Amino acid sequence: MERTSRTVLLRGGTVYSPADPFATAMLIEGEQVAWVGSEGAADAYAAVADQVVELDGALVTPAFVDAHVHATSAGLALTGLDLTDCPTLAEALHRIAGFARAGADAGVLIGHGWDQTRWPEQRPPTLAELDLAAGGTPLYLSRTDVHSALAGTALRELTPGLADLPGYHPTEPLTRDAHHAVRRTALAALTPAQRRAAQLATLRHAASLGIAALHECAGPEISSEQDLAALLALAAETPGPEVYGYWGELGGVDTARRLGAVGAGGDLFVDGALGSHTACLHAPYQDAAHTGTAYLTADQVADHVTACTGAGLQAGFHAIGDAALTAVLAGVRTAAERCGLPAVKALRHRVEHAEALDGDAVTAFAELGLVASVQPAFDAAWGGPEGMYVQRLGAERAAALNPFAALLRAGVPLAFGSDAPVTALDPWGTVRAAAFHQTPEHRISVRAAFAAHTRGGWRAIGRDTEGVLVPGAPASYAVWETGELVVQAPDSRVAGWSTDPRSGTPGLPDLTPGTKLPTCLRTVVRGTEVYSR
Repeated sequence: MERTSRTVLLRGGTVYSPADPFATAMLIEGEQVAWVGSEGAADAYAAVADQVVELDGALVTPAFVDAHVHATSAGLALTGLDLTDCPTLAEALHRIAGFARAGADAGVLIGHGWDQTRWPEQRPPTLAELDLAAGGTPLYLSRTDVHSALAGTALRELTPGLADLPGYHPTEPLTRDAHHAVRRTALAALTPAQRRAAQLATLRHAASLGIAALHECAGPEISSEQDLAALLALAAETPGPEVYGYWGELGGVDTARRLGAVGAGGDLFVDGALGSHTACLHAPYQDAAHTGTAYLTADQVADHVTACTGAGLQAGFHAIGDAALTAVLAGVRTAAERCGLPAVKALRHRVEHAEALDGDAVTAFAELGLVASVQPAFDAAWGGPEGMYVQRLGAERAAALNPFAALLRAGVPLAFGSDAPVTALDPWGTVRAAAFHQTPEHRISVRAAFAAHTRGGWRAIGRDTEGVLVPGAPASYAVWETGELVVQAPDSRVAGWSTDPRSGTPGLPDLTPGTKLPTCLRTVVRGTEVYSR
């Protein structure tokens, strides 16, 4: 990819900008937006611009930010065995066998995405079935939520002390520490070339989707120091999306600083996930006689937030279940008592996923200045009356999950992401999932969802001037082929007012389910073109 000319004029389209809701043109000087306006004024700039880009009616928007990814694992899913669309157990075993035959000399085989709740058999493969399909090759297959995994006998034998770890089972999927152990064994078998190829696949795919920045959620239990360091170095030397790293280790302030991470958080696990029955709940699961797994206490959360606040570093936690979120909020409150609430709020500590929030928890998020780093595609994948959430929690508790509208009303900053490879990199699909949440009272407008997936990701790392196309802002944008631009909001009265030209509300693509999502034509990061269709 080549750096764009010093002065670039885009004209003849629609520019999504608060500077001018009717803008059709934008001027870029170097790495910054210099001007946004109408065609008449663009004529004057055309004579002096080094390059004029005719948009031919295309839409220009701020580029997206994916606020929660795992680049190596996502790249391995893109380039290897991905079972996320697999319809049956039998088909999964067929694909595993083919994958094993094709990669028999590759060392450990790594795949992702199985979900027994989507299969008519309603069960994962047995260890015997897995070994037969793998043909003796060490095999690691993470579940779709990446909080449990299938590990063949050959991989289990490569993992010392496995049988003594919490979450171990001799024949069933592994969870907790046993899962983390086999994952470390599998990822350690990757060569630097394999890791680089996987990370490049993620960066290139993200660029093709109009994504300008990724928040990598690394940590000792989900990747490694070497993996994060390699990714940050690769992103720095390769034209493509920028990468901002988080290091999820309890008390890991010094390590985060050494690695160049922007925070000691991300996937610092307070609990697990609902699909794997490891999210920590106050009341038992609907389909299991326990309340999940607690990895951290409120006291440990408090100590971590206190240490991060003292160091001027953002903290963050993975918390999904209501009991896990209770522990996070209690811990942050204690830290606020120690350090002072203004100091805690100033750092915008994050909570990843934050699914099981009631009204009191939403209020606490606002009071403590917490950022909700959330994944609307989770609801699209597992919400609704027939979804996995209802299986795990029952209809009443499932309907309370992912309350985006309540968070927005309370003033809680939202940052949208995918948690790739848990769900795919798919920014417009993510905006659609929030606007058409399967629980109607949790829906937000397309405009608000778009802001959460652009400006919200920048605000989550303290960069308040980014993610919007106004003079002086960084020139990180995407150009889209799309249909009619509309204003979509859950409340028809708001939508009606917003579509009145006098409101000055700019339109966005029609994301009604079933309509075609926009196609990315070009992605530019700080003036550098990183993707062109």
